[in-house]
Amino acid sequence: MLKIKAIGGYSEVGRNMTAIQYKDEVIICDMGVHLENFINFKDDDDDDEKYFSAKDLIAADAVPNDSVINDIRNKVIAIIPSHGHLDHIGAIPYLAQKYDSPIICTPYTASVLKAIMKDKKIKMPNDIVILENNNKTKLSDSITIEFVEMTHSIPDTATVVVHTPEGQIVYALDFKLDDTPVIGNKPNYARLKELGNNGNVKALIIDSLYSHMPGHTPSESVARAMLKDVMLNTNSKGKAVIVTTFSSQIARLKSIIEFGKQMNRKIVFLGRSLSKYVYAAEDIGLVNFSDTVEIVPYRKKINKKLKQIDKIGRDKFLIVATGHQGEPNSVMSRIAGNNLNFKLKQKDIIIFSCNVIPSPINKLNRQALERSLMQSNVQIFRDVHQSGHGRQKDHKKLIRLLKPKHVIPGHAGPERTIYLARLAEKLGYDNKTVHVMEDSQTLEL
Repeated sequence: MLKIKAIGGYSEVGRNMTAIQYKDEVIICDMGVHLENFINFKDDDDDDEKYFSAKDLIAADAVPNDSVINDIRNKVIAIIPSHGHLDHIGAIPYLAQKYDSPIICTPYTASVLKAIMKDKKIKMPNDIVILENNNKTKLSDSITIEFVEMTHSIPDTATVVVHTPEGQIVYALDFKLDDTPVIGNKPNYARLKELGNNGNVKALIIDSLYSHMPGHTPSESVARAMLKDVMLNTNSKGKAVIVTTFSSQIARLKSIIEFGKQMNRKIVFLGRSLSKYVYAAEDIGLVNFSDTVEIVPYRKKINKKLKQIDKIGRDKFLIVATGHQGEPNSVMSRIAGNNLNFKLKQKDIIIFSCNVIPSPINKLNRQALERSLMQSNVQIFRDVHQSGHGRQKDHKKLIRLLKPKHVIPGHAGPERTIYLARLAEKLGYDNKTVHVMEDSQTLEL
């Protein structure tokens, strides 16, 4: 009997954590944070990294409530984060110590995780084991783990395949079908098709975040073209240019750097989270941004650098800053609020190479940031971006490739997962083979 326990990420966006059990062995996929609740406990750009206990964070709904698997805790043989976003790995430093099991992940995910633990000065007893994409590792006589290469908005994303004698559970949180990625390879369609044709995929746990949106999510190369148009075809003479995006979006940062060089500007990255993700990418040889980019992570040094930029000339620099969602203590919010040694001027250029994560707090924070920016009469370019999450055509393609017997929507609450359920029904599934779950529920297959 196979069991799937929804621990987090099924009643909301974030806190992703799923337990997959075969007999007396359990695999945990992901241990993520709820970003909005987590940010109340920490500030990525503060000089003093705060540490809070798992108990505190669970009480605040910032990390998954893993007490729902207390009865099988001693059966966990591996923790498998699918990629390096905080809503998938951010709870590992707080929760993983409870489990006598290794953490198995791709090289970049491992590097990001190590950077987070170094920042927090946390030493975990768990071994971090690296498994390259398109490879397998045998965990026991009954369970083998396979990573199939997938595209997303962060490098080294894996679609996790849990092989058991009763079939395979495929964990596709998160995914995007990008055939022309800026960094890395396109998805391993051949292997996905092979898994489907073998007829052994028992269940597919699938990212539902954009399952309400028709069509196909455009490639990162489309976002690159949008960014190029704004950065190179907007008159920036005598003006500051500030770009903000997801710190983990290494491909986007690569494009920003290339276009910044074409603008003949010195490029400066400001913010703690930017430094973490960039240095993690450099640690495994994925990029070498710091050869040409000045990276300033800490608040006091950021203030000093902005004062220097203002003195030398704002049109000689390209600033990349944290705070695209309007987080109150981020670099962008402090610049907009005139809380740093840098005063925005009329017609300065602000580029949001991101979307607004659709939650009430994010929307309010971003609106407050833009209101503050507009008081300086700056030029704002919004949504210079393409998502890392698949839409309906991508969902259909993945389901048709894998041919799972059961479909389990995840990575969203019921207001989104219901769209994925309806889509699966159009592909021939029914209420016995499509399972819309909520946190703490168990599904027996």
